[in-house]
Amino acid sequence: MNHKIILASKSPRRQELLRLMDVDFRVVLKDVDESYPEDLSPEEIAVYIAHKKAAAFDESIADEVVLTADTIVCIDGLILGKPDTAEHAIEMLKMLSGKVHKVITGVCLLHKHQYNKFFDVSEVFFRKLTDDEITSYVNEYMPLDKAGSYGIQERIGLIGIEKINGSYTNVVGLPTEKLYQQLKNL
Repeated sequence: MNHKIILASKSPRRQELLRLMDVDFRVVLKDVDESYPEDLSPEEIAVYIAHKKAAAFDESIADEVVLTADTIVCIDGLILGKPDTAEHAIEMLKMLSGKVHKVITGVCLLHKHQYNKFFDVSEVFFRKLTDDEITSYVNEYMPLDKAGSYGIQERIGLIGIEKINGSYTNVVGLPTEKLYQQLKNL
């Protein structure tokens, strides 16, 4: 993989995953409206937003590869984005407690005006969490920058997740296994 990579994400988790993959990259951010059409499936929404983020770079890059991603949490057909407040985060975690939800990450690689889009889905099984476990997690970690109000690599993930069907790194925010294959094929 000899391409110069631009990661269009401020997520420290995505940055760390790329470093662990030995991918050379630099971070460049652009403000993008993350709205989407109402009639899309959760998988389509994640890919749509990732594509929108990449399109913001289309006219301003030459040989580099722009990597964008969007992660959403979905339970019972309801999409949980990033919480607005600590109270909202607590409400989301109570919704996830004792249930199975999906984590969907849409990814877009933009290279020479070509968009390579894909997604991954992981099922996450949460045990029943106590109100105290949820509240103390939110107060200590302030997960307002995370879809679904939690980070799998943080305390709540370590004590609350019973199992995962699918990619762990997808739940962190970037399906590295699929990403690696796509980057090799560029």
